[in-house]
Amino acid sequence: MGANHSPFVTLLVFLAFLTVAAAARAEPPFVGVNIGTDVSNLLPPADLAAFIKAQQIKHVRLYDADPAILSALAGAGVSVAVGVPNNQLLALGSSPATAAAWVARRVLPFHPDTPISAVAVGDEVPAALPSALPLLLQALRSISSALSAANLSSIPVSTPLPFAVILDPFPPSQAYFNQSLANAFLLPLLRFLADTAAPLMLNLYPYYAFMQGHGAVPLDNALFKPLPPALEEVDPNTLLHYSNVLDAMVDAAYVAMRNLNVTTVPVLITETGWPANGSRRDEPYATRELASTYNSNLIRHVLDRAGTPLHPEATPSVYIYELFDEDLRPGPASEASWGLFHGNGTPAYLLRVAGTGGLLANDTTDRTYCVAAEVTDRRALQAALDWACGPGLGNCSEIQPGQSCYAPNNLRSHASYAFDSYYQKEGKAAGSCYFQGVAMVTTTDPSHGDCIFPGSKRMNVTVAGMSVIQTSKAGAPFTLRLRTGIAHDQMTPMILNILVASILSWSIWS
Repeated sequence: MGANHSPFVTLLVFLAFLTVAAAARAEPPFVGVNIGTDVSNLLPPADLAAFIKAQQIKHVRLYDADPAILSALAGAGVSVAVGVPNNQLLALGSSPATAAAWVARRVLPFHPDTPISAVAVGDEVPAALPSALPLLLQALRSISSALSAANLSSIPVSTPLPFAVILDPFPPSQAYFNQSLANAFLLPLLRFLADTAAPLMLNLYPYYAFMQGHGAVPLDNALFKPLPPALEEVDPNTLLHYSNVLDAMVDAAYVAMRNLNVTTVPVLITETGWPANGSRRDEPYATRELASTYNSNLIRHVLDRAGTPLHPEATPSVYIYELFDEDLRPGPASEASWGLFHGNGTPAYLLRVAGTGGLLANDTTDRTYCVAAEVTDRRALQAALDWACGPGLGNCSEIQPGQSCYAPNNLRSHASYAFDSYYQKEGKAAGSCYFQGVAMVTTTDPSHGDCIFPGSKRMNVTVAGMSVIQTSKAGAPFTLRLRTGIAHDQMTPMILNILVASILSWSIWS
């Protein structure tokens, strides 16, 4: 029996396909990253450029047009969206000459060797600095005019807005812009964007929609996890099914624009991400496991060109927030833990992005371990531990009483060792670190003290019946610590000679 759609539903779908006709001919969507600089010991510009290239990142967004970083990226094949900080809006909005000078200093010396893909003027100004709103649009116009005068009108100019400017966003068909901003600011902004072929820049965070939804938003829906049709969110006005929160947020933006008779402006997601750490009491879902799940699924979603239910042929490009943990940022604990990497370039967690052409294949150490996930059910964790040490044939001898990994004597620590034993035994095969969802892959070596995990680069070998542990990092001068099982007063010269000869032989042949 066919669906009986109302004329309103038919009109919505028709308008959607009209709007995306041009988008279908545009360049494919990309995944980029934001680079904040509130980082202790941020990599020097040359090292940062090399790091970005090694991660095969082709698009980055800078919150300021840092000349040193822009110079270092010359010839790297990386497109850069440069930002104008909020504290410069007053000067740029008040004086076209100042805007022209900004373009002359921050764009012209670097483009096209370092391709400037966009200029983002301010950041979440309606929420962060509402007093600057009267000057924001003039700042955009002045910078756009300066770019046009330099024959660079192809560089779009826009301003990243918070999702809070959109009210009643679900179902998306009911969304509309905050009326206090609509006529005085948003409508003139959207007309400017339409006239200059620039995108509406939005910072969209399903993490906050989930946290502030008080149970109304399912966690799996926020994480792009596959859902059966019965669990997908359905817009009652359009009957469109939403399998993830981000698509619903994007479609809400399109509907809000259409309500102001703007249908040709695409959406560019200038920020989205998930924190990997936070207060256990107030931010229990800020974990490495969930951050990895969200960002991994996000990357696949964009590169699969999945579109949205309302605009199936238009997939917005995104900038992940962010490349590095900004450990100097004030605020809640999670504010310092949004990065894909720590400030020194080591991964904050492992992304599962196989098949994306090497983009953000971020295991820079080639070391992965399987450990107990941070948010787990105790009974499920115990069952997984029992299986790993039993039918899974993991080597659990080191977590027995009196052995090197018995302490700390708790379920999480013992499970982590058992999971890693099984994971390494299986050659890190896909699915070998799942354990019904209570395990996770990490690049942080969980070894501690004398407890050396099976996947550790710190080798634990036996020579002449004695345990020899290499305790220093691979590739560096190493220190040996011996567990002989022989009393000190029984260590005769003959035993020492055998020991030295054995170590020498091991070091030559290993």
